[in-house]
Amino acid sequence: MRVVLRTSWPPCPKTSDSTDVTFTVLYDANVLYPNVLRDVLIRLAQTGLVHARWTDRILDETFRNLAADRPDIPTDTLARLRELMNRAVPDCLVTGYEALIPALTLPDEDDRHVLAAAIRCGAQVIVTANLRDFPETALAHFGIEALHPDEFVMDLFTLDGARVHQAISATAAAWRNPPGTPADVCDRLAAAGLPISAAALRR
Repeated sequence: MRVVLRTSWPPCPKTSDSTDVTFTVLYDANVLYPNVLRDVLIRLAQTGLVHARWTDRILDETFRNLAADRPDIPTDTLARLRELMNRAVPDCLVTGYEALIPALTLPDEDDRHVLAAAIRCGAQVIVTANLRDFPETALAHFGIEALHPDEFVMDLFTLDGARVHQAISATAAAWRNPPGTPADVCDRLAAAGLPISAAALRR
């Protein structure tokens, strides 16, 4: 797995025909784990299409799994990556959601903190690879829907393809050793479980 550390995630500039529509989304731990998907999701937030949110508990899960699966990555490197993520997206951390957790019902009780955070920050969408853990019947009452990252990226591509392409290009431009191309990013997205959006972005 390629782990790219950077001093910052520079915001992607808006194009002249950019769509000024911003809605709030909560990224689950499983979509922040894959390196390239994480990078693309952050850059999509920086385009202004969405206001991305997460919590320290979500990041704890992400980085606990990264540390377990990649013992070759130094602890301070992962800590630096976490710090850069929180700097990259303004007002990304959700707090004050814990009191909502006991009243919520989900198939897996351990996921209730994700829904609680989404409610607390007014998110319209939870972006997660585990859709079965967030059934529509449990979310609809709160005006929230769960979207797989493939569907989420496709929705943004339909809304403003130019800015999504910008995010993909910016991700590729950050690769140094070896260098990357937008096509390489699409290949990695497809491998991460986003075949539909990857195919659309290649066209």
